[in-house]
Amino acid sequence: MSESFHFQKMMMNPNFQKVMMKPAKPERRPFIIFSFFFILFLCAIASINGVRIDTILKFGSCNFFSHNSSSSDDFLALNFASDPADDDIRILIGILTLPDHYHRRNFLRMIYGTQSPAGAKVDVKFVFCNLTKEDQKVLVALEIMRYDDTIILNCTENMNNGKTYTYFSSLPEMLNSTEGPSPPYHYVMKADDDTYLRLDNLVESMRPLPREDLYYGYVIPCPSMDPFVHYMSGMGYLVSWDIVEWIRVSEIPKKHMEGPEDKVFGDWIREGRRGRNRHTAKWAMYNYPEPPTRCTHELWPNTIAVHLLKNQEKWIQTLKYFNVTQNLKPSKLYHIP
Repeated sequence: MSESFHFQKMMMNPNFQKVMMKPAKPERRPFIIFSFFFILFLCAIASINGVRIDTILKFGSCNFFSHNSSSSDDFLALNFASDPADDDIRILIGILTLPDHYHRRNFLRMIYGTQSPAGAKVDVKFVFCNLTKEDQKVLVALEIMRYDDTIILNCTENMNNGKTYTYFSSLPEMLNSTEGPSPPYHYVMKADDDTYLRLDNLVESMRPLPREDLYYGYVIPCPSMDPFVHYMSGMGYLVSWDIVEWIRVSEIPKKHMEGPEDKVFGDWIREGRRGRNRHTAKWAMYNYPEPPTRCTHELWPNTIAVHLLKNQEKWIQTLKYFNVTQNLKPSKLYHIP
């Protein structure tokens, strides 16, 4: 018989009823009240955690809270089966660079490794063509073993002769999987290694935008604010995953690869009648303010990208302006004025 039955039987016992109905002495009432609420508390704990307390079982089963006999792991699995992160924006940023640029890659790893945009999965990868030197085969392999942030394309190193096409067209075969999310990324960006991207601002600018047929960046010519006027600057442009899939299968890019890569990419979009949804992030994206041109802008808080950081001084001035070391934790191990 169940413990609940025993408890009910005990409650029906006349002797037990007499004891319970017998007036308590005034000096014992506080103790009885305290004991009663203490037992309620223990019953609640036992019910929530699925723990049987032997001393409570002597008085019957505690049914104040319903519960099942599943483990705490089952409880967690039930409550987190629908992961909110499934709705997070997924962005792949491919920084096109050269195999020998070890110092630049390590510098950029610090820049992007210290940024953690909320509500988004942003992966930064370094992209270059086939390795051609013995030292590259050793040093790049060590980088991959340590950081796993490199894409090596099956091409001969170049800037304006098909490298961008190989990058975008190779991604579906590399990344599509039955086990991961579909699509693997909502957006794919191509960026230069002299561009500083502020990932939080990039993600926030993407949230209201469509996830299909999107072409995003800094529109050229520089004075224009019309995203349909021409093409997006090579400093950093982004497309939705469906356009990446289209590049892989379309004959249009295959027939037109030579020329300034950002302009050629814009030609593909126009000829293929893609990018019905376009967004120019001007003037949150711009060239470094010195020397001043029609494409430059002063550094300002709403920045998404700063381009043409061709030397260490420009990088340092930019990073200082955005106070990138503000989250440095104090420690007895170092002193930085």
